Amino acid sequence: MTPKFVRESISEYSELALPDDANILGNVQGGKVMHLVDLCAALAALRHARCPVVTASIDHMSFLHPVRIGQLLTLRSSVNRVFRSSMEVGVKVFVEDLMTGEVRHTSSAYLTFVAIDAEGNRVPVAPVVPETAEEKRRYEEAALRREYRLRQKRGGGGPAGA
Repeated sequence: MTPKFVRESISEYSELALPDDANILGNVQGGKVMHLVDLCAALAALRHARCPVVTASIDHMSFLHPVRIGQLLTLRSSVNRVFRSSMEVGVKVFVEDLMTGEVRHTSSAYLTFVAIDAEGNRVPVAPVVPETAEEKRRYEEAALRREYRLRQKRGGGGPAGA
């Protein structure tokens, strides 16, 4: 399988926060943001694998700043690392105040996707090649996150105090 560069998977998705997306405080509901994170991550995974992919997991997600109605959500994703048939995809969420132009990082998440065939069986995915220092850092850290996920799956415990 021919390796592909991280840059080939980079995806961006933008959406205007509308009243239907709001909670009673006038902020976009966290579940809506999570839906958009999954969508943007899937785009990067699809671009890399060029076959159907399914979400296998999403790591911890924090909401650093509220998103208000009328603001623009912009999500950026890319494949960090490939592990045979699974891929870790990183997503960053930004919110832009369209009146002032201020842009703030509001959330980040790592998701794992699995490539499948028409029958739902796992299929191998081409390796990903990081080029920049940032891509190489995310590539290396993805292996550590995968080890942690696998320990959790096996019941091997979590962080100290958990």
